Amino acid sequence: MRTSIIIPAFNEAQSIAEVLSAIPPRIAHEVIVVDGGSTDSTVEIARAQGATVITESRRGYGWACQFGSEYATGEILVFMDADGANNPGQIPALIQPIQSESTDMVLGSRLAGTVSGDAMPWHQYFGNWLCAGLIRRLYGFPLTDLSPFRAVKRDKLCALDIQDKTYGWPTEVLVKAIRQGWAIKEVPVDARSRIAGASKISGTIHGSYRAAVHILAVIFQYVL
Repeated sequence: MRTSIIIPAFNEAQSIAEVLSAIPPRIAHEVIVVDGGSTDSTVEIARAQGATVITESRRGYGWACQFGSEYATGEILVFMDADGANNPGQIPALIQPIQSESTDMVLGSRLAGTVSGDAMPWHQYFGNWLCAGLIRRLYGFPLTDLSPFRAVKRDKLCALDIQDKTYGWPTEVLVKAIRQGWAIKEVPVDARSRIAGASKISGTIHGSYRAAVHILAVIFQYVL
């Protein structure tokens, strides 16, 4: 099964080259950077590293993920961040259960792996703990982490009709997949500090609050 790696990016010129160069060779059929209108050299650097760059003018993490999913041609899609917080060397661990087992989606669990330094600020850790706990209780799925670092079968994902195009996109994918009875598995992954700068979401209380509102809304919307 061919693998497409999808990396949403916005002004990540300081990290994108290191992220792309760390992807294991020959692991992916294609690497797609979905640029959200960067004003720095993110696009030029990504292309120089051999990635396919597409532009999504609509702002929102979900729009980038959806556009990347529609553009991709691999049977397996891997989603990862452009800031270096995910370890590209762990992509094989994400896709292996889909390739060798009857697994539809594999979630990278940071809390089951190693969290280094300031990789997860206290407010991000608390929000993640709260939302994962709600999913365990309301959906009956033994989730430990809401990490967006994941692999999924493209045909299954594209059939989900995801409505949230912002921070709630990964959560809506998860809860709809649970409700449809997908085979879902968690594997341990590392949580690393960003290569440079602060996260646009977890780097501030305001960004984390906005993300939490979207995620909680999705969790309660689909529980019924």
